[in-house]
Amino acid sequence: MALSISTENILIAPILSEKTNIMREKGFYVFKVDSRATKILVKEAVAKLFNVHPLFCNIQIVGGKPKRQRSRSGYTATWKKAIVRLKAGEKIPLFEGV
Repeated sequence: MALSISTENILIAPILSEKTNIMREKGFYVFKVDSRATKILVKEAVAKLFNVHPLFCNIQIVGGKPKRQRSRSGYTATWKKAIVRLKAGEKIPLFEGV
């Protein structure tokens, strides 16, 4: 079964927070990814786009939070998060200037 998403469109955005900055020092990088992406596709996309060697990838589905606007209630969108571990000594230069 082939997915119709390319490796350039799998990674949507890096997730930058205090927690992910601490994780980055240990070699873990966190990305918001396409909802159809799998662990294998995320590893291939990171390897191709950043020229690094990912060891493994964990995927989490982040559920929507309840929100209200005046009298209407609803939920924010559900999205997918990927945590990628790189080989020791490798870094992604995109994150280093942050």
